[in-house]
Amino acid sequence: MRGLLTVAVPAPAHVGFDPEQGWRLHPQVAVRPEPFGALLYHFGTRKLSFLKNRTILAVVQALDDHPNARSACRAAGLDDTQLAPYLKALGVLAASNMVVPRESR
Repeated sequence: MRGLLTVAVPAPAHVGFDPEQGWRLHPQVAVRPEPFGALLYHFGTRKLSFLKNRTILAVVQALDDHPNARSACRAAGLDDTQLAPYLKALGVLAASNMVVPRESR
């Protein structure tokens, strides 16, 4: 009876985050805006992530509309002196497979 509820799922390949690359939300991720920012839920991994403010939500929502993560940050109103924590947050989202590299257009 042991292991009946265990599902073997291969671990996703580790993706290094490159802010000069194009990114997008994983197709299995749902975004629920909240007053504090947003909740992200990955239906494939069943992981839940919290976006702690509306700015990072705007960045995540802008990813697919811009050539790279840096320009998505700028489109959300961030200047170069403000980028570091947002790029770090995107790196964490990439490591948890919430955002994935975008295919070349």
